[in-house]
Amino acid sequence: MTVSPVKVQKDRVKPSPFARYKPLLAQLRTPTALAAIGVSVLLLLLPVLFHFDGKQHANWQQFLGRFHPLAVHLPIGFLVLLPLLEIAGRRRPALREAAGFVLTLAFLSSVGALTLGYLLAYGSGAQGATVVHHMWAGIALTIGVLLCLMARREWVAADVSRIYPLLLTVVLLLLIYTAHQGGSLTYGGNYLTQYLPAPLQRFAMSGQTKENDGSFYAKHIHPIFDANCLSCHGQSKVQGGLRLDSYAELMKGGKDGAVILAGKPTESLLLQRITLPADNKLFMPAEGHPPLSAEEIGWIRTWIAQGASPAAASMPGITFAETPKDPPITPVGDYSSLMAEIHQMQSAQGAKLMTVSSKPSDGLVLHTIDVASSFDEAQLKQFEKFAPYIVEVELGHTAVSDACFDTLAKFQNLRAIHLEATAVTGAGISKLAALPHLVYLNLSNTKLTKEAAAQLATMKNLQHVYLFDTPARPPAPVPVIAEPRLATGDKKE
Repeated sequence: MTVSPVKVQKDRVKPSPFARYKPLLAQLRTPTALAAIGVSVLLLLLPVLFHFDGKQHANWQQFLGRFHPLAVHLPIGFLVLLPLLEIAGRRRPALREAAGFVLTLAFLSSVGALTLGYLLAYGSGAQGATVVHHMWAGIALTIGVLLCLMARREWVAADVSRIYPLLLTVVLLLLIYTAHQGGSLTYGGNYLTQYLPAPLQRFAMSGQTKENDGSFYAKHIHPIFDANCLSCHGQSKVQGGLRLDSYAELMKGGKDGAVILAGKPTESLLLQRITLPADNKLFMPAEGHPPLSAEEIGWIRTWIAQGASPAAASMPGITFAETPKDPPITPVGDYSSLMAEIHQMQSAQGAKLMTVSSKPSDGLVLHTIDVASSFDEAQLKQFEKFAPYIVEVELGHTAVSDACFDTLAKFQNLRAIHLEATAVTGAGISKLAALPHLVYLNLSNTKLTKEAAAQLATMKNLQHVYLFDTPARPPAPVPVIAEPRLATGDKKE
């Protein structure tokens, strides 16, 4: 009897789930990887080694740091281009090689932008939540790009197929967040939310508090700070330890102490700084912002002299003329029968009639920007056929002269006339008084005479008149500022 041999089945050894990552783990032990880890540690220690203390440092740091807004666009461009090259590189190997070069440039430019940004913040003494968030996001982004640079080699070799795409996705998300924080520093934290639809805006602004809306401070003082100072002295960015985004923060002062001394305008540091010569190192507002107007400084001085109240509704010595309201908009006739001719005009070269909206009753606007240099009274007369439906004429920078007033007087539904940078002197401008709905007239940079400007005062419907850079030189617009009465002991500056 023969015995059949016993078949011995060897146990199959299952590969470790981490086997596919061995090349990457091996790469982490290379000198290049160790150097990358060292760079990452240094970046993470940067805020510890150079802590934001709110004090200004060397001028050279601020000088170099101000190149940060320019340099920051380089890594943004490279990182946005990178995924496009990687996708296209599936079919064209040359593009995949280019992607590796672009990734290297992205890392180098990220390091450069981060260095300049840190010099800017540290040198200028900037503080604030948004400054800190922007800094940490920039550090994380730079480290993320470095990790992509390391992981990409194995991804190209197809040994590890998922780590690099995942890291690149994280980097792109970090790029969006970092850019948003940087934009908030430049344009304000409400840059994206300012024009949100009403329901979304209420949700976005739900956690914010408002000052007493009816007070002189809320209506006239805080808007000055909001427009000129909060980019450096707001919640997002704080220089010199001073915040001006609320009354409480304003009165708290900064590193140099209180900036407002109620009843003592000449001793108030804030007023001293905004009245320094513009070339003085301590002049405010700084960083390229224009000086406050004499009117704005007058409001601040009077507000401080009268006690710097957060609730007072008015200030003795300052009066405001009531802002007149525009009359209700009168609908024009139905120009639907002329739409074929209007559409033909819009597609042709020359002056165009554009619809205000989809409702014919809202009227038409005459545009001449494409042919401004050659558009004159003769061409304006060709639009008399459409006069009952035209509510605005844009004649700025055209060749029209005073003769245009004869034609414009026939456009009975005109609400706005642009004549800036034309040759008009105002002779015959009184004919515009026949336009019952005219509320806007721009005559800036014309040869308008004082006599012609005086005739505008008889046009009761006009609410918005612009006469800048003309011989007429109109008086200062309202509000009218009276000389403030100074508190006892103060000297008039």
